[in-house]
Amino acid sequence: MKKICVITSTRAEYGLLKNLIRKIDDDAELDLCLVVTGTHLSSEFGMTIHEIEEDGFPIAERIDILLSSDTMAAISKTMGLALILFSDVFQRQNPDMLIVLGDRYELIPICSCAMNAQVPISHISGGETTEGVIDECVRHCITKMSYLHFPACELYRKRIIQLGETPNRVFNFGDIGVEVIRTIDLYEKKEMEEIVGFSLERRYGCITFHPITLESELLEKQINELLIAITEFPKMHFIFTKSNSDANSRMINKKIDEYVAKHKNCVAFKSLGIRRYLSCVKYADVIIGNSSSGIVEAPSFGIPSVNIGDRQKGRLQASSVINCRPEANDIINAIDLSQTESFRIRAKNTINPYASGNTVECIINVIKDHLFEDKIDLKKKFYDVNFEVKE
Repeated sequence: MKKICVITSTRAEYGLLKNLIRKIDDDAELDLCLVVTGTHLSSEFGMTIHEIEEDGFPIAERIDILLSSDTMAAISKTMGLALILFSDVFQRQNPDMLIVLGDRYELIPICSCAMNAQVPISHISGGETTEGVIDECVRHCITKMSYLHFPACELYRKRIIQLGETPNRVFNFGDIGVEVIRTIDLYEKKEMEEIVGFSLERRYGCITFHPITLESELLEKQINELLIAITEFPKMHFIFTKSNSDANSRMINKKIDEYVAKHKNCVAFKSLGIRRYLSCVKYADVIIGNSSSGIVEAPSFGIPSVNIGDRQKGRLQASSVINCRPEANDIINAIDLSQTESFRIRAKNTINPYASGNTVECIINVIKDHLFEDKIDLKKKFYDVNFEVKE
């Protein structure tokens, strides 16, 4: 039996990993070592560890690393604390493989500890580009520390190879989140109406707005512009899911709370969880904000997305995505466009570039093949791509 350590630190990534975690837990040849950390253990972000407990997964470790602050310095200290605590985690658990997803800053120290403990890393969702945030650097750093790679599409697979990773360790099985949409049992509309507190027969939008870590000085203006924009749509309802734990997230969440308190057509949640969130998206008329869910998941529902600013700049997009500047007039125009009959038809017929087959099963098969067939050699060679560099 091989022990597989899976790290989850946020509501979003847990929802994407849930099918994978269950598949590992059900596999007689694998021993699940689930480590819960980050915002899962914070009441400020909804204490989402309760969702994991309700799902019935055995939790091997609860590692509290999140400082009660959202400054850049606090994030660096959180990373330092993670480095100290996770060095002991890998010594105690001694897993055969670590699985991580995405580009959260806390994964840098966690993967560093695994690397020093000579635990091979499988990285899901590498190779992507997001030019407006620090995640861009984090993601590529994790790629270089990882042994197996599971990007969401062929473009991202090629980018990982361009970073020097050997092609036979990079596998494109599609996006793990898109598979969740195909397999999850979503709520009926009436059930969602009870959850959100209003009728879903009226048009509504789902809004998620995260910090732009490379434009922090513009963040307050940008969230203000968004709130000004949606005020122009009093006949629509809006469901906010609050920001993540990046720097300056508290300012965003405070402004959302203040806005919702004054506008009866709005409601806000610290965390909906993957099932409730995707159910909201399914029945929505538009997804608004700067979250990757508007780029990756929304097209699978045929729902228009209004992508604000540069946070997702560089990501492969479907034809259902409308990009706009973080200015009230631009956002208003984008929402108006999203609700036109022609664009709604366009979104309904869009093809999601991240869709593929049995992503989770394929990922686990590759991991098992490498572990049980003794194919892992941590002495990685840099793979050079033949191309001409233009001056």
